[in-house]
Amino acid sequence: MRSRFGFAAGRFGAVLALATAAALAGGTGAAQAQETVKIGFIGPLSGGNAQQGLSARNGFQLAIDQANASGLPFKIEPVILDDAANPQTGVSAALKLTNDSQVVAATGHWNSGVALATIPVFQRAGVPFIVWGAISPKITERNNPMVSRVVTTLVNTNEPLAVWAAKDLGQSIAIVSDTSDYGVANTKNFEKFYTAAGGKIVATEAAPVGTTDFRALLTKIKALSPDAIYFGGVVTEAALVRQQMVELGITAPMIGVDGFHDAEFIKIAGPAAEGTIAGIVKEKGNPQLAKLTEDYRAAHFAEPATTYTKNAYDAANIIVAALRKAGTKDKAAIAKAIRETQYDGAMGHTSFDENGQTKLPVELELRTVKNGSWTTR
Repeated sequence: MRSRFGFAAGRFGAVLALATAAALAGGTGAAQAQETVKIGFIGPLSGGNAQQGLSARNGFQLAIDQANASGLPFKIEPVILDDAANPQTGVSAALKLTNDSQVVAATGHWNSGVALATIPVFQRAGVPFIVWGAISPKITERNNPMVSRVVTTLVNTNEPLAVWAAKDLGQSIAIVSDTSDYGVANTKNFEKFYTAAGGKIVATEAAPVGTTDFRALLTKIKALSPDAIYFGGVVTEAALVRQQMVELGITAPMIGVDGFHDAEFIKIAGPAAEGTIAGIVKEKGNPQLAKLTEDYRAAHFAEPATTYTKNAYDAANIIVAALRKAGTKDKAAIAKAIRETQYDGAMGHTSFDENGQTKLPVELELRTVKNGSWTTR
């Protein structure tokens, strides 16, 4: 008995000692373990708008990688999701993010229709959200404390484009757009500013996203002999409209804002792209943009950088700065810290108004397709 008892006691003591050691080691490990938080990214990573989404994703990823290497008191895990430029897909992605308690903030969307569909999801969940690409004015019309936007709205580009067109291009323009919120807002704003500048809209036509044949409506427009056709949609449809304008012998130029200012437009439209004019926000060089350009090149991303690379890069860095200031636990405090941002980044100096809209000033730059590439006029 004594022998058995002694053996049992010795075994019990050894087990207890091991358990104690493990507990101490576990406690030490827990004390040393770095907290992990998640930041989400959503954008079109597939489909016709993938180029914009992929280049933005890369800017986001670069910012997160650099933040993790900077000695933060927490580790950031990026969660990157595809919205496929589709509102329903975007909502599914937003729900996935907001249902994950480790997600403390997110940035997303190139397409305005997708952003307008997901914003209520982030609002209900109380998750801070920064828009890096979508430019519909509706996104920041209401003071939703969870939502901010680093990019200027389509109003900021349509107004100077319309004034320029009325003065230098002609007094008669036809509008073609898609039927999305983005297309409707472009039509409304360009028409308002163009007519205020003395021009006349001779026709307004719209077709659903995904339309491939615009010949019937372009034939009607051709009979009106406008000085130009304004297109209020994005890349694929814009390229098809331009291609079919040339096929029908319409010699007037096509103009628009930055929705189709992309290399893919030229690839799809081919030689017909020549002479197309896009009014975009002029990028102003600064040390942060120069560094981002160098760092992006050094990271060897498969996709070339676009204007949205810097947008998503700054959006991610603003979130990181808010986490440094407000901590990682209180999402309302993180959203408040985002709104209080004074950030000098690749886009320039970012601060937000009472609705979360960037106060970044806009200077219009006209770009024309010449010899197969976008060039400054």
